[in-house]
Amino acid sequence: MPFETITPPNPPPPLAPYCSATRAGDTVYVSGILAIGADGATVGIGDVKGQTRHVIEQIAAILTAAGGTLSDIAFNHVFIADLADYAAMNEVYREYFGSRPPARYCIRAELVKPEFLVEISAVAHLGPTA
Repeated sequence: MPFETITPPNPPPPLAPYCSATRAGDTVYVSGILAIGADGATVGIGDVKGQTRHVIEQIAAILTAAGGTLSDIAFNHVFIADLADYAAMNEVYREYFGSRPPARYCIRAELVKPEFLVEISAVAHLGPTA
């Protein structure tokens, strides 16, 4: 099965050797997205709500580039640096995924840099390509 690399407009520079997302058949696998702006600077330092919002908006841009939307997400992997931020992260998360959220898990993890408070990876099902 061929793989297609998905790159949204103006992506942030990667911190490691990976792409924003890969499409394999009907499925898009979104890499772990952090609060990094297109200029490479951390967005929302100290603000888990701002970082969560930025991360989800980046995931939405990636899915748009792949021909999908947030409603196509079947599963999210959520990593949070401090469980004290869990409720605040969920408040923003709920704004985007509402009453029909995808399956997910959320774990506390040390992220790649201390200023990152949340990282989200997603799996979306878009349907067959034309």
